[in-house]
Amino acid sequence: MCGIIGISAENNVAEEIYESLLMLQHRGQDAAGMVVCEPSGKLNSRKSKGYVRDVFQQNHMNNLQGNLGIGHVRYPTAGGIGKEFAQPMYVNTPYGISLAHNGNLTNSKKLAAELFHAERRHINTDSDSEVLLNIFALELSKQEAVFPKPKDFFTAVEKTHLRINGAYAVVALITG
Repeated sequence: MCGIIGISAENNVAEEIYESLLMLQHRGQDAAGMVVCEPSGKLNSRKSKGYVRDVFQQNHMNNLQGNLGIGHVRYPTAGGIGKEFAQPMYVNTPYGISLAHNGNLTNSKKLAAELFHAERRHINTDSDSEVLLNIFALELSKQEAVFPKPKDFFTAVEKTHLRINGAYAVVALITG
């Protein structure tokens, strides 16, 4: 069980995400994180093990500028308990995708092997969230759009759903 949040606004969203994560803290006490995106496309992120109040000090919040953002609090049900399992997770291609996930994928080991052998994608952890992120990134890259349209995203989401098994909720931020 984890907690996820996504916010889009005209102004900085970091404080709202922080407050939301505090309200979701009961859904995960192992780790917390957020990624925000500036209008220029620059990502700012912070994630670590611990409670929301411990992960995000004022100096961290000052650096989290952006009008789009996602956040996550983690309760480990799959994968390990190290800092590398904190979310949101990120891949730089295509476009730069950050993803926060709640749930369990029942076929993540099989998918991780497929990603490596067929697509040469390296999965660094045994986190099903990292597998999900890489499946979505792969399906989005297959759309071959320099400037993707909404239909490209929906097609990638549909193809991702067809490949994964389990129960889950996801929020993603695609840079730009």
